[in-house]
Amino acid sequence: MNETLLDNIRQGDMKALSRGISILVNSDQTHFENDSFPVKIPVIGITGPPGAGKSTLTDKLIAQFIRANETVAVICVDPSSPFTHGAILGDRIRMSDWYNHPQVFIRSLATRGSLGGLPPKAGEIIRLVKQAPFDFIVIETVGVGQNEVEIASLSDITIVVLVPESGDDIQFMKAGLMEIGDIFVVNKSDRPGADQFAREIKMAAKDKVVVKTIANTNVGVGELFSVINNKL
Repeated sequence: MNETLLDNIRQGDMKALSRGISILVNSDQTHFENDSFPVKIPVIGITGPPGAGKSTLTDKLIAQFIRANETVAVICVDPSSPFTHGAILGDRIRMSDWYNHPQVFIRSLATRGSLGGLPPKAGEIIRLVKQAPFDFIVIETVGVGQNEVEIASLSDITIVVLVPESGDDIQFMKAGLMEIGDIFVVNKSDRPGADQFAREIKMAAKDKVVVKTIANTNVGVGELFSVINNKL
């Protein structure tokens, strides 16, 4: 990747950032090592099983960043299309209100067969995005289940989004998602069993914060945003 492109990214050229990400995704080479570009921009990982409402929660969090006059890059990891192997752009559609907002950069990426919920070059992509003048980076994983723990190695804060119906699986979750979360969100908390499930999480994940939300109506999202800021 040439220095001119990197300079443009550092100056806030979002088209250059998109081109840079595409170069990384489509290249077989390693462009940036782990110690490349030691820029300290907080990375917030959002993970959890399919159907937990991660994309809706991410969409509402974007509004919180904008309200706080922050800039944010959002990397949405979608399932790969079986035909094109590109991303099925469900997340970007759900976040369409922010797609052209000057404080927001959104990019959907495909898993390309990866089993960890992230694209193969996720680390390099994050290091490149850190070169742009953002206040925060959010990466939302595809939601593949209990093996989705890779996100913790890339994030400063990992948010695990669950729903009350997950309660029957909480013992099983201890071996995966329950161990990587810094913040646990019980989304769709208007459903039966939400309070009991939140208590069970607090018992299983000691010293971790549990926040109840109803993302589609914005309930609890402000509290979650405050918790994120308090942990950074």
